[in-house]
Amino acid sequence: MLTGLALFVQHPGKTKIYWPHLGWVLFMFLFLIYFWWWEYRLHTVPVIDFGVYLFVIVYCCIFFFLCVLLFPTTMEDYSGYEHYFMSRRAWFFGFLALAYAVDLVDTAVKGRAYFASFGLEYPLRNAAYILMCIMAAITPNRRFHALFLIAGLGYQVIWIFRAFDLLD
Repeated sequence: MLTGLALFVQHPGKTKIYWPHLGWVLFMFLFLIYFWWWEYRLHTVPVIDFGVYLFVIVYCCIFFFLCVLLFPTTMEDYSGYEHYFMSRRAWFFGFLALAYAVDLVDTAVKGRAYFASFGLEYPLRNAAYILMCIMAAITPNRRFHALFLIAGLGYQVIWIFRAFDLLD
């Protein structure tokens, strides 16, 4: 993802930028930051067996695919990032929905008390993101995509600050 962003600096003006695409790049950057913070909580799991280890590896692979989907290896087949992003939206939002579903399992692995500490908002939040991702995968409506990005990114920032006691 960082390599993709660096291309904008290395070759300014070469490819048309699409602001919602950049918004999802920012969204994924934040998601990765708090993913690794959450994974730090694995130290509370008494025994990390191969199953948990494999689960975390698969979860990381989902994030890898999400980041790769944001920046193709070549833009030759596309008129810009809007064309690219909209043509690959089903893949991106499908993997993002999967990440939110897997996130529920990941949090449960850390224990019932840990899962419960986030209250009912946490599973409802993930369910809402999954539903919105499914809708985003299906619809090419640019207004929907812009609103989902703005609302999703705004909520993501608020969630991070609240979930990790940054507002205290």
